[in-house]
Amino acid sequence: MIKHLLALCAAATLSHGALAQVTASDAWVRATVPAQKTAGVFLTLQSVKAARVVGASTPAAGTVEMHQMEMSGQTMKMHAVDAITLPAGEKVNLAQAGYHLMFLDLKQQLKDGDTVPVTLIVEDAARKRDSVIVNVPVKPIGYTAPGGAHQH
Repeated sequence: MIKHLLALCAAATLSHGALAQVTASDAWVRATVPAQKTAGVFLTLQSVKAARVVGASTPAAGTVEMHQMEMSGQTMKMHAVDAITLPAGEKVNLAQAGYHLMFLDLKQQLKDGDTVPVTLIVEDAARKRDSVIVNVPVKPIGYTAPGGAHQH
């Protein structure tokens, strides 16, 4: 039994070789009220090699979309994007005033102190795709990211 478990662990480690090239930090999502159906997810991503986030999913929501906030004249507008570029070696902040993930059709209330798994689909320059799992902590409803929310 232990032999099979070790083989399974080794196979899982080998299958995630590319995952070490994309790291996530400072992830968070704000707690929701009971009837709320959407939530924004924020984090910082860094990739050793040039890559793109081309999709995301979570068991906590029916859909996860990638969005961008940008100024259009005097108005801040949000729209869905097909991908988020991760330049080699650079940190990319998915923050409130720039790129971020949106949970749509929440299946449950997000409560302070919980953790929500999010699977990012990352594509490299050769169009090879891998999954990166990020455990996103749920912060209090009034939470604001340290240092302000800015976009690189």
